[in-house]
Amino acid sequence: MANANTAELPQKQPAAASGNPLARTLQAKLDYDQLTNCMRCGFCLPACPTFRETGIEPESPRGRIALMKAVADGLMEPDQAFNDQMNHCLGCRACEPACPADVKYGQLIEQARDAIEDHADRGIPVTGMRKLFFKGIFPHRSRLRLLGGTLAAYRKSGLRRIVRGSGLMRLFPKHLREMESILPDATAKGVVETLGTVYPAKGEPIARVALFRGCLMDVMFAGTNVNTVKLLSEAGFEVVIPDNQACCGALHAHAGEMAAARELARVNLQAFADAGIEYIVSNAGGCGAMLAEYDHLLHEDQPLRGDAERFAARVIDVSKLLVDRGRLPAFAEPGNKGQEQVTITYQDSCHLRNVMKSPDAPRQLMKRVANVGFAEMKEADRCCGSAGIYNVTQPEMAGQILESKMEHAVATGARYLLTSNPGCLLQMKLGAAKHGGDSPMEVQHVVDFLYERAVRTEKHS
Repeated sequence: MANANTAELPQKQPAAASGNPLARTLQAKLDYDQLTNCMRCGFCLPACPTFRETGIEPESPRGRIALMKAVADGLMEPDQAFNDQMNHCLGCRACEPACPADVKYGQLIEQARDAIEDHADRGIPVTGMRKLFFKGIFPHRSRLRLLGGTLAAYRKSGLRRIVRGSGLMRLFPKHLREMESILPDATAKGVVETLGTVYPAKGEPIARVALFRGCLMDVMFAGTNVNTVKLLSEAGFEVVIPDNQACCGALHAHAGEMAAARELARVNLQAFADAGIEYIVSNAGGCGAMLAEYDHLLHEDQPLRGDAERFAARVIDVSKLLVDRGRLPAFAEPGNKGQEQVTITYQDSCHLRNVMKSPDAPRQLMKRVANVGFAEMKEADRCCGSAGIYNVTQPEMAGQILESKMEHAVATGARYLLTSNPGCLLQMKLGAAKHGGDSPMEVQHVVDFLYERAVRTEKHS
């Protein structure tokens, strides 16, 4: 007779034989224990942006898990509709904090997409573009610098203005034209080229930390990386920037390129191994969440499992490190003494909130700025629709979510809208341009806003 406790444990049922190759791959890759952990209680429904927009069960985490489990149990074969539903998820993971059973939905959706990608037939143009960016550019710092330099030359030469004025941009879909219009100026000169690989602490060092500079972050938002290092220095941290670090792999994992994500993780484990640091600091919520889950990503890589666990345990968001350990300078809105307060608001990075569990630290820092009033945005914890490249691949749903988000942002009356992730920043810039009215609010990264307002007696060059 079976032990009662044993009988209650989830047991994987043998799937019916299937002639569908994708079904067999899904059955091999999906974590069946996680599928059966879902109690179908529905707590995830109000947390899910796509369900809130549509009200359709398959657009919810519970619905998508049910579809995955039906394939794993051999009750259905995945078709294009199944693939589309898996790819329609934002991956914001707001369902995870809401789940009483602690279902690792983020891991399940990545496993499903990984399986789908193994059998995807996207055609030569799309396949070529994915290969170019995921394998040809993102993993290679020298190629990213070349991309940044090319984009910078495109702007400085006046060619961008000519292209925009000629009407050539009309050849691209509307959502791509809109995104191009708000892109920041790229550069080939990242944080290492600007500051070097070691930057001293101001005053007695509190700790030695390493900056994770990212891939596109160091091309499109290199100034934010520089400001991050300088703000950490002001707060008492010596900052190391390993030059051989690679892309975190988040975009790869979200797009089903799990093998490439694991390879990037291995590169980063080696890059940070001998840095002699206490923390690995991220200023991008999406990157930080990926780094903090290297232990899961590499859990089957037995030789590196321990290294991955130690790496993940040291990952921290810059705001949390500043709040928890920093010797913070004073912050003040310049030229605003005795005048009406400047109002700011904040849009959460989903992965900073839902994965790294650090929603409060950015707010604590913002509330320290003199002559500035903080207005909490309604539903600031809801996804803005960026979600990596979701706003490019799923523009209709991303646009719906953004429009609702901007209604809440505008209602705060804020002059500045701040966030902690580059994708969110671009999405909110687009929202401010489209839905911000005659005087759209300025959108900034929290680090840039704070560094510009840090009261310093001496600046590093």
